[in-house]
Amino acid sequence: MKNRSRTEIVSMILEAANGGATKTKIMYKAFLSYSQLKEYLSVMIKKNLLEYSDGTKTFRTTEKGLNLLKMHNEIDELLHITAKND
Repeated sequence: MKNRSRTEIVSMILEAANGGATKTKIMYKAFLSYSQLKEYLSVMIKKNLLEYSDGTKTFRTTEKGLNLLKMHNEIDELLHITAKND
């Protein structure tokens, strides 16, 4: 696997947590170690991109997180279209 940017990792986490997901599910879907996952989750909760539910022990992508994910996907799509036209 190629080296990924932080933005790519954040978008993978947001995608995995969309609709709710446990730490394990996010870790496997985003291809992260447990220590990496803990760091990202902590920062993303502080930035209000994810929310944690104690009752179900799941993480869920917030509205702000969904907006970031949408923008990332649009930019990624534009870059791929531009790359194909070159």
